[in-house]
This record gives sequence, C-alpha cells and structure tokens, in this order.
Amino acid sequence: MSTTRTPDAPPAEPGDAEVFPPTLREVMLRPQWIALLALCLVIAGIFAWLGQWQLSRAIDTDPPPPGATEQVQPLEEITQPGEYLPEPFVGQRVETRGSWVPGDFLIVSSRFNGGVEGYWVTGQLRLADSAVPTSIAVAVGWAPDAAVAQDVVDDLNAAAAASEGEVVDITGRLISDEGPALPDSGDDPQTITRMSPPALLAQWSDTDGLEVFRSFIVDDAAAPGLVEIDSPAPEASSPVNWLNIFYALEWAIFAGFAFYLWYRLARDQWEKELEDLEDDPDAPADPEDDASVAPSGGSEPPAPASRRH
Repeated sequence: MSTTRTPDAPPAEPGDAEVFPPTLREVMLRPQWIALLALCLVIAGIFAWLGQWQLSRAIDTDPPPPGATEQVQPLEEITQPGEYLPEPFVGQRVETRGSWVPGDFLIVSSRFNGGVEGYWVTGQLRLADSAVPTSIAVAVGWAPDAAVAQDVVDDLNAAAAASEGEVVDITGRLISDEGPALPDSGDDPQTITRMSPPALLAQWSDTDGLEVFRSFIVDDAAAPGLVEIDSPAPEASSPVNWLNIFYALEWAIFAGFAFYLWYRLARDQWEKELEDLEDDPDAPADPEDDASVAPSGGSEPPAPASRRH
C-alpha cells in the first residue's frame, strides 16, 4: 500500500510575490537621496571655500621687513582718524606736527616703567595742516608719583596757554588703543587707568566736530620733569597665523560632516526598512521601490489551476 507524504510547508502559489530587503546601495540611489546628496555637495563646497579663505589669511605672503617699525613714517600714511591700527604697524615709529591744546594735559595712572608703577602725562595734539580739526593723544613722559605728575601737568597746561597755536614736531611710537576701564570702587570717577583716546576725549575741551585717532603716540623725548617712557621695538611676529589655520581646519571638518550626515540619514532609513520587513514580511519595504518586490510569475498571475481529488 502506498502512502502520500504531506510536505511540511505548502508550495508557493504561482501568483505569490517574494519580498527582498533593499540593500544600502539601493536606498542611496533613490531620487530623494540623490537630491539630498547634491544639497550636501553645495554645502560642502561653501565650507571648503570658507576654509580656503581662512587659509589664505593665515599666511602673510608679504610681511614687513625686519626693522620696518624703526623707520620713521608720516602718521597719516600709517593710519587715519577713527581707524583701528593694523597689526603690522603696531609699534611703528611715526612723525607728525601740531599744537598742544591748553588744559588738556591729563594723568593716566597705573603705568609701569622699567617694572616700577607710576603715572603717564598725556596731552592732546591738534594736528597742523588738516582740513578738519584732528587730534591724537600723546604720552609725553612718566612720573614715579602723582604729585610730580600733577606739577608737570600744571606747567605744561600753562606753557600751552602761553604759546597757544605754536606748532611742534613730534616723533614717537604708535600704539593701539588699550580700551577704557572703570575706576576702582571709591576712586575718583575721572581717574583714567588705561591709555584710551576715547576715555581721554571725554575730558578734552573744544571737541565739537573733532576727529580723533584711535591709536596714540608715545613721545621719544620726555617733557621737562618727566622720565622717558620705556617703549621698546615690537618683537618680530610670525608670518603664520595659527588661529586662521585652526579655523580653516574647522571648515574642512564641517564639509566632511555634511557628507557623513547624508550617509547617516540614508543608513537610518535603510535600517528602518529592514526592521519594518522583519515586523511584516509580506509588506514591501518601500511602496515606490519596485526593485524590492520580485514576482515569481509573470506580470499577471495566472488563474489557479483545478485540482483532482
């Protein structure tokens, strides 16, 4: 007697469709991911351009020759009123001419000279031969104590009033504005502790329509009764700006991150579709992705055949 063996699983019907999980490459080649990649290319290109711009500023291809700051230059050729002093010209020796404004010699405290704390005496020099009233602050010397500095201030203000309008020649080192600072609690609110032309301007007289240099001059020659201010030549700076190189590397990292973000998003989508297939094996991974569904028969499934019993 013969027996018929029952298979463990029924054979697939001719019209059944077999679902295949998509590959990562298939997901990346979908139109929406190609479009996102193009956007990342544009963003990375912008980042690369910014990095190149930072790199071009990182290396000074035309640095000033050694000792250039010690060659006396006309003040107006180095900087203009209201402008910040460019880095290569910090400490540049300059020359100019003008007249002292009576009553505008002032004291700046907390100034060190040779490691000793003292005071600077400063004055307003009204430049000669300028189309509009223009002034620059000049530090004319150092004093070891406030009493000496005040005596010199009184003498200089009196001399300026007696010879008002007399033009003098000034040669000295050009220094950047140090920025204003508030006096300590309990001190006179008019006390100036930083060499800042804007702070001095607040106490100067006759300032209507006045243009002022943001930098100041340390006079080579000290005024009578004062000590010459110690103002050595600036050290030669490196032609390489490492901060700009760091910024350039940052932009390169950002450009690479744009591509990584695209890859990570595409991979997350691929992994999500694999998880969806595991939860529902009969559902296609992506209804719009025909490549994930492979029919076992033709495009039209044949009618089921009749069976004999």
